[in-house]
Amino acid sequence: MSNPFSLMFGKVPLENISLPLQKNQISEAFDNEPAVQQIFMISGIRGAGKTVLLTEICNLYRSKENWVVVELNPNGDLLQGLLIKLSNDSRCLNIIKSAKLNLSFWGIGLEIEGSTPITDTETAIMQILTNLQKAGKKVLVAIDEVTSNSQMHEFASAFQIMIRRNAPLYLLMTGLYENIDELQNEKSLTFLYRAPKIYLKGLNLGAVGRKYKSIFSLNDEQAREMANLTKGYPFAFQVLGYLCWKKKAAWTEVLPEYSQNLEEYVYEKLWSELSSN
Repeated sequence: MSNPFSLMFGKVPLENISLPLQKNQISEAFDNEPAVQQIFMISGIRGAGKTVLLTEICNLYRSKENWVVVELNPNGDLLQGLLIKLSNDSRCLNIIKSAKLNLSFWGIGLEIEGSTPITDTETAIMQILTNLQKAGKKVLVAIDEVTSNSQMHEFASAFQIMIRRNAPLYLLMTGLYENIDELQNEKSLTFLYRAPKIYLKGLNLGAVGRKYKSIFSLNDEQAREMANLTKGYPFAFQVLGYLCWKKKAAWTEVLPEYSQNLEEYVYEKLWSELSSN
């Protein structure tokens, strides 16, 4: 059996401690009719599990027939990226063809005789969303590690307009504290202050201990001691488990390497972002 733990940031490991309260909070809001919220922001320090939670929620909605999930690159043209990805989704493409939307300006689909090509990105997206809504479908846009750049400002402003027009569009973003704070402080994006934010904290140590106990066949005291070493930090949970599995050793034997991994993967980056004080 391969190592059930992972040192890769953002990848959902084989052994993972889920966050059911946070997942339920988001899914209940999105699934409500009418929707209670159409946007959530997930924040926390590096290694807190933001990307893993985002991935789990995206996978949840991909399994639902009436949802289309689009993941966007935060450093690219977000509006054009959304348009291209919607048009590449087979379910959306069938609806676009049925509605005879002429998106040939972007090289999407076929030019429709007697139909003027749509040349504005926001207009094209809104027309697609309108027709998706008629077909009973919703769109979840996921953006990981957002920053306060011009592309994000443009996308957020367009998103606000679209939801004001009752578009079936939902947004889930993750970001570091400072990036989320900077984004919502942008003068034109103050509506983000009202968007619910989920701040990820430490994992439940009891859950961490139970996971270690089942994987490494420990007794209760051993599992508790091992869990306490992580202090509930999700990435530390992965690092300690990964090393114990790889070395086939007790946690007491991998402590030096455990500390070194945390320092190299996380602490040095955190320290470099702090002020001199």
